[in-house]
This record gives sequence, structure tokens and C-alpha cells, in this order.
Amino acid sequence: QQAGISGNMVIGALVSLEANKKTVKEIMEYYGSYFGQITVNVGDVDKSGISATFINVKCSDYQAIAYSSLLETLEGIKHEKITPTILNFAKKVFQTLAIAESHVHGVNLDKIHFHEVGAADAVADIMGASYAFHELGLTEEKVYGLPPSLGGGRIKSAHGNLSVPAPATLEILKNVPVKGGPVNYELTTPTGAALLVNMVDEFSEFYPLITNKKVAYGAGRLDLDYPNVLRIISGTSPIPTDNISILETNLDDVTGEVLGHTVDRLMEEGALDVTIIPTIAKKNRPAHLLRVISKSSMNDILAETIIRETGTLGVRTIPYVHRNIVSREIIPVEVDFYGQPKTVRIKVAKIGEEVVNVTVEYEDARKVSNELKMPLKDVIRFINRKMSF
Repeated sequence: QQAGISGNMVIGALVSLEANKKTVKEIMEYYGSYFGQITVNVGDVDKSGISATFINVKCSDYQAIAYSSLLETLEGIKHEKITPTILNFAKKVFQTLAIAESHVHGVNLDKIHFHEVGAADAVADIMGASYAFHELGLTEEKVYGLPPSLGGGRIKSAHGNLSVPAPATLEILKNVPVKGGPVNYELTTPTGAALLVNMVDEFSEFYPLITNKKVAYGAGRLDLDYPNVLRIISGTSPIPTDNISILETNLDDVTGEVLGHTVDRLMEEGALDVTIIPTIAKKNRPAHLLRVISKSSMNDILAETIIRETGTLGVRTIPYVHRNIVSREIIPVEVDFYGQPKTVRIKVAKIGEEVVNVTVEYEDARKVSNELKMPLKDVIRFINRKMSF
């Protein structure tokens, strides 16, 4: 929380976390070379007694570049390791920077030129960080961030001397907890801030409950009287997280029969859950909100099913939603119903080794209810009394 964050610090920490050093360097130089002369060196350095990975980027090109031109050039560059997902993530980071500059200077996005972040340097940092972040599978994990230190003093810019933090940095970090100081240097850069807000799911003043598995350090360029390093801690939570997507659409002209059939079809196609919520739509018409929880890999298939079954003109997709889940185990149990043994499956939910909930599988309870001509609520109550977990 003392050292702030910059693009090369993020990459250094991710390489220290065991992202492929050779590939990261190759990608940084490859993409950066389209915008100027660039060399990247990766090595370990000592920062006030802490061994950290330092990404040293040297560029001979500091020319401004239009945001629209930058995106167009990026689209035309191909690299076997850069998937469309990684490229889209990198473009989101550049968009974050561009929107911040747009707000600060009061101009449209098509008028934005990147001055302070340069061209080759910024592209190298953002592409390298985006690749390393995805290579480590961190988009599938919940990522927490602590308040970054912004620094202090003044910096030179294309618009003259500015107070630290730079206006773009402050704009990017809206609604993010931050701290000033503790030195009169720029500690958090616009590029570092843009990477931070796109990588972090939740900000917290303190570390969350976590079992630490690995600690990685990325070094900053400045030598300060404390370790100028960005620290990333990788670990596990007592309550695991899962990465899902949410698909939604509003329906105001679909019958109950079609809605019921659509739910069945979506579950058959692989949806994790489907809910229908009564709502009020345009022109105050009664309607239903169809909400589907899906694995990201199933988004396109399920969206097509929604469109085909309901005739809706569009489906909203909310990607990369993290949910907390408890581990659960299915245990077959034989229960004696007044001399008639029946086997039912029991779902046991746990946090670590602690049992937090026990329920009978609905379909099994329903089958017993039909076979014994016994009300379902009585079957469930009877099974619950017999279980001892």
C-alpha cells in the first residue's frame, strides 16, 4: 500500500507469479515495435531487501498517438498467443485511459491523443500485462485490491507541470479507495491505474480471508527508503469462487406456456439456473425478466436458445461475474419408511470440513412421495429426522 502501481510493476509481479517470462517479453517487444523502437529486459532486483522482478522498458518513440489510430493498429497485429479475449481486455484498458483523458480535457474520444503514456511504452505494458493476467487464469478468480498510494509533488506533462496524481489517474480511480503520499513522486501512473480497475473485482482496506499460497513482487523504477514493489498474493478462500455469466432479456408478449418451455430448454442446453421475475416494461406493460446463469463457454448457445424460443430481439450478457460457492457432496442414504427401505440422495454442503447444510434431493423425495402415496412435505420431514450429519 506504500508503493502505488505502474504498468511495468504489474507485469513484474505477474512474471514473479510465474507468468511465462520469455513470452511476456516477446509480446511486449512485438506489439511495441509497431509504434516505435523498443527493448524490454526482465530481471530480478533488490528493493530495500526485497527481491522483485523488474521490467525495464526502453523506448525511443514518445510521439503522441490518436486513440482511434491505436485501436485500428492493434486490430491489425496478429500473434499466436494473443486471443480475441486477451485483445478485448487490452482494448478495455486503453478505453479506460481514453475516457479519462476525454473527461479531463472535455473533448470527444475521437479527439483523444495519448501524450503522457506514450505509444510503444503503453502498448508494451498493456499487452504484456493483459497476456500475463490471462495466462495465469486470473480472470477465472476473484481479484481483490488494496488502496494504492498516489504519491505527491509535481510532474512534467504535455500540458505543463501538474500536481500528483495526474488528472487522468484521479479520473480513472473514481470510486476506488486511494491514499496520498508517502513521498513526493508519482507512484500511481495512469496506465497502472487503468490496469488496476480492469483487473480488480473488489477493493478492500485490508486483505480478505485467504490461505496464502504464493507471494510475488514487481519492482518500480524508483529507489525509495522503503521497498518500492507491487505485491500480489495468490491463495485460496475457505469459500471457493466460480466464474459465471448472466444472460437477461425482458419479455412482454410471451405466454406462460412458452416461458415454461423455454426454462426447460435452457436447463437441457446446460444453463446452471434459470429464473423468471415479474416486472413492468416499456409503456407500463406487465412483463417478465428472464435471467439465466451460465458458464461463459455456453453464452452463445444459450443466447440463441432464448432468441429462438421467445422471439426476443436481444439478449444482454453480463460476463465474468464471480459467485461464492460452497463445496458439496452427494451421498446415497437408505431410509426405512415404516418397513419399506428407500434409497435417496442427500446433498451435503461444506465450508472446509464444516457441514453447513444438508438437504434431500428433490427428485428422490418426490419419487418416494409418489410410491408411498405420502405428502412430499412429510417425506422430507421424515428423512430429515433420520439423517445425522
